[in-house]
Amino acid sequence: METSQSNDPCMPPLTSSTAVAVDDAGCDLVTVPARQGLEAVDILRRGAGDAVGPVLHDDGGDTLGFVVPAGTAEGWDVPGSTCTETDGRGLRLNPEPPVEGSDWLLPPGEADLATDPAVLRRALGEAARMIEAADSCR
Repeated sequence: METSQSNDPCMPPLTSSTAVAVDDAGCDLVTVPARQGLEAVDILRRGAGDAVGPVLHDDGGDTLGFVVPAGTAEGWDVPGSTCTETDGRGLRLNPEPPVEGSDWLLPPGEADLATDPAVLRRALGEAARMIEAADSCR
């Protein structure tokens, strides 16, 4: 697996405006801190037309992983997150968690096939702003 945190702000255009189907090549996984990820899931689930694909949660509670279409890692540049290419290896969408010590927060079959990276990018940005605002009020 390869990990990418590119500085290239350009991402290839997607053919869908919401959830994207995972093709035979597999999928990539965007990993974020759990707090930001949970906020992003809430944002995605209450958004008008914004869909969220399967989300993996590690049992240690430190991170969430969003399933995104293969190729997303090439242009992923969101600070504080990592996008891992699977090249069709490792992460497969079936009911069993693909990694020991993890579980599905939103399992395959109960969620869309994959989260649109552009929609996820916006949700993660909004989540980061919400967390920063909440923390500054303490």
